[in-house]
Amino acid sequence: MKERLTDGLYAFGWAAVKLLPERVAQALFRRIADRVWRGRGKGVLQLEANLRRVHPEADEARLRELSRAGMRSYLRYWMESFRLPTWSAERIADAMTLKGIEQLNAAMASGRGAVMALPHMGNWDLAGAWIASAGGYPFTTVAERLKPESLFDRFVAYREGLGMEVLALTGSDVSVVGTLARRLRHGGMVCLLGDRDLSEAGTPVDFFGEPTRMPAGPAALALRTGAALFPVTLWYDGPVMRAEIHPEILPPAGGDRREQGAAMVQALADVWAQGIREHAEDWHMLQKLWLSDLTNDRGTAA
Repeated sequence: MKERLTDGLYAFGWAAVKLLPERVAQALFRRIADRVWRGRGKGVLQLEANLRRVHPEADEARLRELSRAGMRSYLRYWMESFRLPTWSAERIADAMTLKGIEQLNAAMASGRGAVMALPHMGNWDLAGAWIASAGGYPFTTVAERLKPESLFDRFVAYREGLGMEVLALTGSDVSVVGTLARRLRHGGMVCLLGDRDLSEAGTPVDFFGEPTRMPAGPAALALRTGAALFPVTLWYDGPVMRAEIHPEILPPAGGDRREQGAAMVQALADVWAQGIREHAEDWHMLQKLWLSDLTNDRGTAA
C-alpha cells in the first residue's frame, strides 16, 4: 500500500504541477520546503549533520539557515523536475549556463568519449536535459531500481523523454557496465551521480576530513575505455542554474589499475568538496553518507 501511495503521489506531481502557473508552483514548493524544515524530521536533521561536516566553523544558527536554504533548493529540484517534460528546448537552454564545455567538446570531437561525474547538487535532470538538447550530446546513465516497478518505469520514461538513455542499475539480464563501456568506446557520453555509494562496496575516500566510500564506476569506466573523466558541479544562481565542467581527472602515472582508480575517485571527491563548500545549500544529501554515521546504524541494529 505504501508503494502504491508513493507511485500515486509522483504520478500526481507530474500530472498536476506542470499545470500550475510557474510563480504559484514556486511559492507552493517553497512553502512545502519551509514546513518540512520546521518539522525537523529525519531528513532535515541528517542534512544538518552533513552540512556540519561541510562547514565545521558554522554555529547552530548558520547551520539552520543553510538547512532551510537546502530544503528550498531540494524542493525546487522537484518542482522543476515535475515541470521539465513541458519545457521547450529554448526554455531548457535558457535555464542553465555551463562553464568549461570546450573541454567536453574536445574530448567528444576526438572520439574518446566522456564520463561526466556529478554529485547530488542543483538539478541534475535539468543538466542532463541541457546537455542532450542545447549541448547536442545524448548520453547514457543508470537509475536505481525503485519499488513499485511502475514508479521506476515513470522515472525511466521521464528521463528518456529528456533525451537520456537509462539503464537499470540492477535486475536486468544486460551487463550495465558492459553497455556503458560500449557506449564510451563508440565515442559516446555517460553521466553518473557519484557522491553516494549504494553498494557498500565503493572506494574509500577522505571527504571533508572524514572517511566514506564513493562509487568506483566513473573512474573504472574511464580507465577501461580511455574516455575522459570530468567532474561536474551544479548550483542555483537566482532564476537559473549554473554548472561547471572541471578539468579532466587523469590516471596517475604509477600503480596498478585498482590504485589508479582509487586515486581518481579521491580526485573527484576533492573537486566536489570544493564545489559543495562554495554552494552547500544546493547539495541535496539528506541521507547518511559518512562511515561513522553508517557504522553507528549497524551497531544499533546489532
